[in-house]
Parts: sequence; structure tokens; C-alpha cells
Amino acid sequence: MSYIDPVKASPSNYKSLLENEHVRVLQMDLKARQSDEMHSHPDETVYFVRGSKVKIHLSDGETLEADLPDGHVMWHEEWTHRVENVGSSDILAIIVESKR
Repeated sequence: MSYIDPVKASPSNYKSLLENEHVRVLQMDLKARQSDEMHSHPDETVYFVRGSKVKIHLSDGETLEADLPDGHVMWHEEWTHRVENVGSSDILAIIVESKR
């Protein structure tokens, strides 16, 4: 699957805060019971300022479930997915995408 920019795929959920030759920093806002569109990230670090329970739908059809508490930090290699907030709290996350 080719790269799908989250800012273009889900502009109401993602905005770019900073971009240079090394990184792109995004803010993700995902309300409770809301889903974003299928999108991609290069290697990324994500800090959940406000977390929630999520289902992550991968491009291969697999679905992962996770409970992401406030303050949770994660790293993930390049991937394409869609995030569904199945919890009762809105998500606010800061995403740092690495550029190679």
C-alpha cells in the first residue's frame, strides 16, 4: 500500500505543528466514538496527552485493541492503519514522525 498522509486523509483529526528535514510533528485529536481515515506514518513516536481505548485497523485487515492511558508513550515502525476511539474520552496525541 502506498503512503497516505494523515493530514490530507483526516484534516479534522490531524494538523502539522512542525516540519523540517529531520521530523514532522503532528497533533491528533480524536473524539470519543470517532474514527479517522486510513493513513500512514513513517517510524513514529506518539505521546498521548489524553488517551482512551482504541481499535487500530491495519491495512491487512487485522484489528488490534489497546487501552492507552494519559501520558502513554509508544514507538512504532512505518505502518498504515485507521484509529477508532472506542472509549469515552477524547484523544489528544503528539506524533513525531522520523524522516530518513
